Amino acid sequence: MSSQVSIRTKGLWHTFDNFHALRGIDIDIGLGENIAILGQNGSGKTTLVKHFNGLLKPTRGSVEVFDRNTTDTSTAELARFVGYVYQNPDHQIFSDTIREEIAFGPTNLGLPREEVEKRVEEALSLAGLSGFAGSYPFTLGKGMRERVAVASVLAMLPKLLIIDEPTTGMDYSGLLGVLRMLERLKDPKKSIIIITHDMWFAARFADRLIIMSEGEIIADGPTREIFLREEILEKAFLRPPQPTRIAQKLVRFGIRPDCLSVEELFAEIQRLAGKPWQ
Repeated sequence: MSSQVSIRTKGLWHTFDNFHALRGIDIDIGLGENIAILGQNGSGKTTLVKHFNGLLKPTRGSVEVFDRNTTDTSTAELARFVGYVYQNPDHQIFSDTIREEIAFGPTNLGLPREEVEKRVEEALSLAGLSGFAGSYPFTLGKGMRERVAVASVLAMLPKLLIIDEPTTGMDYSGLLGVLRMLERLKDPKKSIIIITHDMWFAARFADRLIIMSEGEIIADGPTREIFLREEILEKAFLRPPQPTRIAQKLVRFGIRPDCLSVEELFAEIQRLAGKPWQ
């Protein structure tokens, strides 16, 4: 974990009409971390991250975002540091072209035209959209629209990027496109948090997993370690990605149990065979 903490919660509770959606959450998130938050619907994932940009305020406890207590800080102020991409990108996109969509936020900050254009070009490049700047967003597939939503947030230069369910409803090509974009965004000076049900995607992207169940964090640690904790995953009604499950069944043959991808599993098989397979 980075020595600089970007998010810190202490004893965080949030209650909706006598329903405790969060129950005493204590967590530190450092700069440069790439985190996936996992759990079933209703486990508290989205409720938790909405405290990071001030959309929700604690019922009890505290949330600090870059040393600012969110109770005393406006959502507009927190938006300077925290970018939030909603589960459905269509809820964020409204402009006629991708370039206009990305330019909207920086323009509203009153930045000079040259700075706005610079940010737009950088965001287009990072999101893999450089050849689509003049396109109408709603003619694009779900994966591309997800990248447009991310790019519009990137143009605000957030230190923390939160993406809620980035892969919902995507085919494999869309998944790979979003994964490649997120890999380009990894930066030791920024934090990225994704909320996802997709275990394959979490395994490929995240260095750290946070598992939630019934408003509580029941596991928090390195991805490889968490995917080996079968009892914890079962409590959250989760299963490791398929390559990990296969590797765990082959442990008696000398296969590492913490393989996260097909490529890692295949490399283990090659190792045991004593030579690369053609």
